[in-house]
Formats: sequence, C-alpha cells, structure tokens
Amino acid sequence: MTRQGMHVSAVMTRGAHTISRDQSLESAHHVMDKFHVRHLPVMDHGKVAGMVSEHDLYLLETLRETNAFDVRVENAMSADPYTVSPNDPLYEVCDEMARNRYGAAIVVEHGRVVGIFTAVDALRVLSDMLREPTPDPATRQ
Repeated sequence: MTRQGMHVSAVMTRGAHTISRDQSLESAHHVMDKFHVRHLPVMDHGKVAGMVSEHDLYLLETLRETNAFDVRVENAMSADPYTVSPNDPLYEVCDEMARNRYGAAIVVEHGRVVGIFTAVDALRVLSDMLREPTPDPATRQ
C-alpha cells in the first residue's frame, strides 16, 4: 500500500483500553499506569461517551484539589471525542488531529471501539517515513 493510501487500521493501537464514565479518577490512573497509556475512551452503556487523558486527570485534580477516589471520570473527560473509522485515510486523520490539537482519535467500527490512534502513533509513522532505507547489497555496483 502506498503512503498516500495508508489507513488508520495499519498503524492504530488495537484493542484500546476503556473506562466507564462512573469510575473514579483513581481507577483511570490505575488503568493508565497498568497498560502504559495516556488516553482512555470513556464508555457509557457500551457507547463512546468521551475521552479522558492523563493531562485531563492531572488538571482536574490540581484545579479543584479533589480526591481522586471520590471524583468520577465523567467530570474530567472531553465529552465530544474525535472518532474515526479504521478505513479512514491516515493523512486525513492526521490533518484533523493537527488542526484541532487532538492528542488521540478513538477508532470505532460498527459502534465498537476497536483501537486508538495517538499523536505518538503518528510520530512513529513519521519516523518510519523519514528513516533512510537500508541499501540492498545486491543492488550495489
């Protein structure tokens, strides 16, 4: 597949970890720490309700001096997350993320979260594209 024809499915992180909107901020920290992630799609009765990032958690805890065991994820989440299809062209998703300064896109297929595509994933793709190809010894003259 050409770089121009690359889809989100080729580079997304599959099987994104999610959290329920009624879980505590402490629970969100635990999931993020356990799975080494910085973004969690927030679910409500099986549907995407928002996105919460590590930054969102820290910001709420700092501004309101809250107890992370008492405050719910729904109080920290962004309620209108950026969602994409696994078949969306990667360049379009990257353009939208850059234009709106999104840290991540939730990848949804048939109403189910199937993955997540983050700015870190985009940087990995960019790094791969910029890396010099290793010369094939068979083609040297």
